[in-house]
Amino acid sequence: SRYRPDWDSLDARPLPAWFDQAKVGVFVHWGVFSVPAWGSEWFWWHWQGERRPDYQRFVQRRYPPDTTYADFAPRFTAHDFQPREWAQLFQRAGARYVVLTTKHHEGFTNWGSPVSWNWNSLDTGPHRDLVGELGQALRESNIRYGLYHSLLEWFNPLYLADKESGFKTQNFVLKKTMPELYDLVLKYKPDLIWSDGDWEAPESYWNSTSFLAWLYNDSPVKDTVVVNDRWCNNCSCHHGGYYNCADKYKPGTLPTHKWEMCSSIDKLSWGYRSDMNISELMDEASIIEELVQTVSFGGNYLLNVGPTKEGVIVPIFQERLLALGRWLDTNGEAIYESKPWRVQMENSTDTVWYTSKGPVVYAIFLIWPQDSVLELSSPTPSPATQVTMLGFAGTLKWQESPGKGLLITLPYMLPSPLPPQSGWTVKLEGVK
Repeated sequence: SRYRPDWDSLDARPLPAWFDQAKVGVFVHWGVFSVPAWGSEWFWWHWQGERRPDYQRFVQRRYPPDTTYADFAPRFTAHDFQPREWAQLFQRAGARYVVLTTKHHEGFTNWGSPVSWNWNSLDTGPHRDLVGELGQALRESNIRYGLYHSLLEWFNPLYLADKESGFKTQNFVLKKTMPELYDLVLKYKPDLIWSDGDWEAPESYWNSTSFLAWLYNDSPVKDTVVVNDRWCNNCSCHHGGYYNCADKYKPGTLPTHKWEMCSSIDKLSWGYRSDMNISELMDEASIIEELVQTVSFGGNYLLNVGPTKEGVIVPIFQERLLALGRWLDTNGEAIYESKPWRVQMENSTDTVWYTSKGPVVYAIFLIWPQDSVLELSSPTPSPATQVTMLGFAGTLKWQESPGKGLLITLPYMLPSPLPPQSGWTVKLEGVK
């Protein structure tokens, strides 16, 4: 049966299973905004759209008079971009999928878009097909490939004219947005399309439902492709494939619909900033905490890095990604392919979170209990209950708790002046 170009039909499409199983992804924000590398990836908008004094001062101090945003493009060189090294890093980080910015709201495309003359990575800047090169490297590493694409472009004259008409004309959509989306799908056959830039205009302007009907019915990725929910100004959290709802969204209770939490190691920006400070970055413990909470609530976790204009993922971002990967090497069994349990967190505290696989329940605790006894009141033990800890050999002693649940004696940890790393998993078999 074919999907119709309306939300009732499109929303009924089952989500390809790979996405829910993957759980962990890496987001990459990379573009001409990586050249000024200051403030955020919204640099052009803050500088020319809002004319913010701090951005204007920044350009006056660092660049020749009369500098335009277009002048940054030749400096977006990607000289040090090694796609295979990126893929290896993302694999070691435990990512099962990677989402690359093919085009942000600035309109510059990271591939040779036939409708973005001279404002793309083949004609200027790197003179390389960044989208294609990373895709090939990821596929060699067996990592799923997602493409981020902004529907709108802040300063595109066609878009501004359509906006002026109250979105009654569609020249920008017909000549720019849609040709690019079809081109990306046919050329790169992505596993995921991460749409954005949807908020100013209705679905009737974007033609999103027609594109999605083609994507699900006739495209080369019709059976495997996954999309998010940013396809029109009231689509978020209502229509599309899985839901993003909002950047850094945290639901607080178990949603009924598959969702994804996107977060950034740099808490103040998605693109690279040369002026970032260590205190503005997420540490290992907060990354693991976000991941665990997200997966307990049935979500996927998409963690962002912003490479430099040369194509370097700076060492502090690499360090954070590798720390996540090491944690997943030990605890991934409780994350990948898991499902939410009947309880998401231990009721007295938000430091113990649950996931499950069939009859097996995983309790992930973020703080090591002082007396090395972990109290869990939610699981109901039985005579057959067996408790182990991921990363430790042998079974753990447990007893029934006087109230309800069980008390688990954890392995002895050597005393250390440093607090132990964050997050351990006990595996519970034979509990209800």
